[in-house]
Amino acid sequence: MRNVITLLFASLVQGAPPDFGGVYTVMEKALCRQCHNDNGVGSTTRLQFPAENAPAAEIREFGVWLRNFVDAQKPLESLLYRKPTQRLPHGGGERIAQGSKEEAILREWVEHLATLPPVSAHRARHDTGASRPVLRRLTHSQYNHTVRDLAGDETRPAGQFPKEDFVHGFTNQADGQSVSPLQAEAYARAAERIARNAFRNGDARKLIPCAASPACQAQFVRTFGRRAFRRPLSDAEASRYESLFARQADFHRGAQLVVETMLQSPHFLFHLETGLFGVASRLSYFLWDTMPDEALLQAAESGELASEAGLKAQIRRMLKDRRAMAALDQFLGEWLRFDRLRGALRDRRLFPEYSPELVNGMIEETTRLFRSVVWENRSFLEFFTAGYTFLNGDLARLYDLTAPGEPWVKTAFPAGYARGGILGQATFLTLTSKPAETSPTERGLFIREHFLCQQIPPPPPGVNVTLPPVTDEKPVTQRERLAIHLSNQACAGCHTLVDPIGFGFEHFDAIGRFRQKERIEIHPTADEIKTRRKTKPTEYLLDIEASGMVRGLKDSEFRTPAGLGRILASEPNCQKCVVKQLFRYAAGRMEEPRDQQAIEEAFRRFRDSQFRFQDLIMAIASSDGFRGGN
Repeated sequence: MRNVITLLFASLVQGAPPDFGGVYTVMEKALCRQCHNDNGVGSTTRLQFPAENAPAAEIREFGVWLRNFVDAQKPLESLLYRKPTQRLPHGGGERIAQGSKEEAILREWVEHLATLPPVSAHRARHDTGASRPVLRRLTHSQYNHTVRDLAGDETRPAGQFPKEDFVHGFTNQADGQSVSPLQAEAYARAAERIARNAFRNGDARKLIPCAASPACQAQFVRTFGRRAFRRPLSDAEASRYESLFARQADFHRGAQLVVETMLQSPHFLFHLETGLFGVASRLSYFLWDTMPDEALLQAAESGELASEAGLKAQIRRMLKDRRAMAALDQFLGEWLRFDRLRGALRDRRLFPEYSPELVNGMIEETTRLFRSVVWENRSFLEFFTAGYTFLNGDLARLYDLTAPGEPWVKTAFPAGYARGGILGQATFLTLTSKPAETSPTERGLFIREHFLCQQIPPPPPGVNVTLPPVTDEKPVTQRERLAIHLSNQACAGCHTLVDPIGFGFEHFDAIGRFRQKERIEIHPTADEIKTRRKTKPTEYLLDIEASGMVRGLKDSEFRTPAGLGRILASEPNCQKCVVKQLFRYAAGRMEEPRDQQAIEEAFRRFRDSQFRFQDLIMAIASSDGFRGGN
């Protein structure tokens, strides 16, 4: 790109140029960046905004680069002016109101850009420096697994901790891992119980293999500390813990005090390991959801993890361990928000078969499909397209299929069956519905956010999101009710991106059961009951129009979950989203501009492997960014 100063100097002879800072503020207020970024619904367009924390120089360059969207001969016919003001059809709707002062600011900048010479269509991605250091603590799942492997505690004590927040789709993200006073108190109580249980009745053979003696004190401190902190203790650390041990006359009480204290140390609770021990720890919590084993610690001590061959050998070894399957199940459960499904409520009058057992069956079906494509080394695209599933009796009845001879046998769908892959499963269809009805908006939003990695802007302030009530005078389907979103200019910008996707699932009710008609129940109002004009609910069965499309994707019309599954599987944005989701989970943070090369390389290796998920794991876990720390 030509030097910004040179470009702006040419305009000074005609008078001082307008300030792009004001224009940028207008664009930020209009939420343009929310769509026009690498994770936005406008990610496939040419217009990409700088990162939110971009330096002022990059923002100024961006302002001049917008010259590519300006017609020098007819400035007010330019895309930069007509799109955000909805003078041309715009996926985000009217973001800058026509006739407003914000439009005047934009217009001034567009007219200024028209006076500048053309600039390179390519805009450099600025290196914003090293990835910011992040401080992550053990998630509740990691805590439970770590104390199990470290101290033999099977009580899952993190179940009593304050609830974790989901940030960027996962619970292990550094941005959401502050430690509140309640959390700190819970750690203290848990450490006391774990240490006490480990030495109950004086049985400490699993922790202390040597005979009680001063030499054994020192040996215990260093061996247990090395495992608890995932690295060797320094001499100063060892000395402090040995002094603590010596305060107790009873050997086992001294060891118990050391365990209790170490379990409250930041070096246990947080990922503070550096160097090759940091690599070992990141690998272990990514691939096993728990602490490194002895072989992994030794690989760090010997320097084996410093070489690519040594690192990949350890990754292959770890993927063969049974803990890898459980760890990837954890990733799946967070990616697809199994927690929300487990907490979902349903109207028992409408869905009497809905039960915790049915929900558990839904999760088991999805987990078995995921395991099948991952661990049988099949193309991960089958997660979206599979013409088969894994059923028990309850799910077979829900899907109107013949029950298998034994639970969870792989079952092929009949030819032309509407279901296929994850989108046809009750897991997805249920967790994106309401207690008594479906939610096309939630279904479309879930697909955008979880399978396309696209962020949808929130509703503008003050917008009434309440849909009109359904009346006996005009009973309408969900699709017809939601039409108000598409006709209201304040709502249409976002709802045109999600509702049309959800409409394609309307043949499936709030627990994922197929239906030919939509059942509408209209209850009498208080006034109708009082005047006896209506005393009982009335019921209507309405025809369903279940056609859908994904705005922004070519040839994206569909009528069944199987149809959309095939579209997503062939869509590079969806394929790349799988890479991004696993990267976020592995790194414990959102990707940053500096990570783009690593993500592109992981995507290339994923694609070249015919979308084998284990190859994607290897690509991310052996990348320079992962090895170098987060």
